Amino acid sequence: MLPSSLAAPGIIVLSWVLALAWLRQAIEALRGIPTLPDLTLLDASTLPLLPSADGPDLAVIVPARNEEDSIQATLRSLLASTGLRLEIIAVDDRSTDSTGELMDAIAAEATVGGRPHRLHVIHNRELPAGWMGKPHALSMGAERASAPWLLFTDGDVAFHPQALALALGFALAEKTDHLVLKLTMPDMGNAETAVLMAILALAQWNNRLWKISDPRAKDFFGQGGFNLVRRDVYEALGGFEALRMEVTEDLRLGWKVKRAGYRQRLVVGEGLASIRWMTGPLSIVGLLEKNTFAALRFRTGLALLATLGLALHIVLPLAALAMGGWATAAGLLTYVSIALTYRAYKAPMWLAICFAPATAIFLFAIARSTILTLARDGVEWRGTRYPLEELRRNAGRGW
Repeated sequence: MLPSSLAAPGIIVLSWVLALAWLRQAIEALRGIPTLPDLTLLDASTLPLLPSADGPDLAVIVPARNEEDSIQATLRSLLASTGLRLEIIAVDDRSTDSTGELMDAIAAEATVGGRPHRLHVIHNRELPAGWMGKPHALSMGAERASAPWLLFTDGDVAFHPQALALALGFALAEKTDHLVLKLTMPDMGNAETAVLMAILALAQWNNRLWKISDPRAKDFFGQGGFNLVRRDVYEALGGFEALRMEVTEDLRLGWKVKRAGYRQRLVVGEGLASIRWMTGPLSIVGLLEKNTFAALRFRTGLALLATLGLALHIVLPLAALAMGGWATAAGLLTYVSIALTYRAYKAPMWLAICFAPATAIFLFAIARSTILTLARDGVEWRGTRYPLEELRRNAGRGW
């Protein structure tokens, strides 16, 4: 270990700047995260009654391409929903497996027993020019819907029977235009949780979840597994027609809602909507292949800055710990602050010791997404290639 007298003054200063910045992040998270409404703590009897009408209260649009392993569980969980009437629209988006047949089988089951919900299946066989697959499938489903509220979800999300009634009731009570329910990710091991927490903690630097409801703050959110939006707001924003070539269509919808001045809320609720997202700590690399460079608006310079910034978060605290003296104190404060940030998200604090390797995996995911997109001159996803020039032309510059 180097004596503090020989430590580079610049590294000591940078280490303390980073440590104090992380301490501020931790304090804000500890104050802010607990303020997020928890739907599981609500008394359903205190929520406003849904408007009396003959039609459905909520339309759920479920696009799926080659989701034969999960689509049955998703649709059955929606059909088991209580407390409201659903119009479920399942879109088989050019699947080459048995997804479409399984949708039809569940739809046939739904007609038996006098259930309050209706299930429609759309089989889409072609992708029009100028569209990405998922926005097109979502748009098709929304066009078929008749309910005053739309929920856009995915074909691998499982819902608690009360989830949708609680979410819609809360949205009505709070006069919310767009509501996002944070998904539960069950059965995650420590390694997977370490990667996810590193990403959440780093994302907090740009987007504070507890500020999403503040109309004066720029912070926003959107999530493919649970985007609940008023139909008239969706239409006023141009629907997914306005996001025809958007890779991160869920985030972009949330951005447009917030930018247009509509009311947006993020809520939590353990077990209300669940997804098995990661299957090992390295699985995040493949999961983020199409999204990370797209989230950076396909700007190579911004991707380079992002990777350099992550490298700084990895190397600087470790270098400070090895230097001794005041530098070591800064490194320790950085890791204590990261641990406190994890605590705010109800994750084990000791996982902070895995922050560096977990962040390195995230850095690799960004670099890989950027390099593959540039090398392929476009995004290849689920059997379809989307040219980079067209994606950039439709992406816009910022968030």
